[in-house]
Amino acid sequence: MGCVLESVASSRNVRFLSTESNKTDEPFKVEEAETVNMPPPPTEKLLVLGGNGFVGSHICKEALDRGVTVASLSRTGRSSIQDSWANSVIWHQGNLFSTDSWKDALKGVTSVISCVGGFGSNSHMYKINGTANINAIRAASEEGVKRFVYISAADFGIANYVLQGYYEGKRAAETELLTRYPYGGIILRPGFIYGTRRVGSMKLPLGVIGSPLEMILQRAKPLSQIPLVGPLFTPPVNVTAVAKVAVRAATDPVFPPGVIDVHGILRYSQQRSV
Repeated sequence: MGCVLESVASSRNVRFLSTESNKTDEPFKVEEAETVNMPPPPTEKLLVLGGNGFVGSHICKEALDRGVTVASLSRTGRSSIQDSWANSVIWHQGNLFSTDSWKDALKGVTSVISCVGGFGSNSHMYKINGTANINAIRAASEEGVKRFVYISAADFGIANYVLQGYYEGKRAAETELLTRYPYGGIILRPGFIYGTRRVGSMKLPLGVIGSPLEMILQRAKPLSQIPLVGPLFTPPVNVTAVAKVAVRAATDPVFPPGVIDVHGILRYSQQRSV
């Protein structure tokens, strides 16, 4: 996948100067580039679509911790989260199917992260995962937003047929993003995202299941290449890792565009911060 910067050494019909010897016929090796996780400039303003949800709230907190001005847009507006950081978020209420209801939320925004998605009938899933995000991508592009990060989903093989509308909607949104944002569009494809979820006043510690599975399955990458059942071996990923990579992708101008799979998410989340 085009989700990481690959090592490139095009030696065909070209002679390279080696820095380690007097030879002129050794190819100069370029190692994988690592983006520097620098704090964003103070002018950065991030809009999180679905910022009051499980993934979205973690993204809001991560961005605030990095000194970014953060706004959230959702159908319900302000989150019910009582943590102190929530007071620093600019909460907008709007409907992605009615651009006029939320266009003001794009004022001054330099990057967008969309966590919008849902389940239901096939037509409903396509509308929520596809059409809603396509509307957001187009509106952001027309407003001059520089970067757009979309939280999509890993391919789970046979599950794609069971949840046809879900995956068709996701892929339609991905296509629109890569068309509108060839240099500033990033798609994250995690599998099962674990962490502590809030359901009303209750907290569900999904890490009890997800963390051990992540440790096991991230070492079983070859199994994910098995036809049909391989995608079921995609390792889970912690919500904090997804949030960290999403914010970095949205605010780091040299973060590579394209699709980042779960293994790429795990790798980028483990890179050092400075």
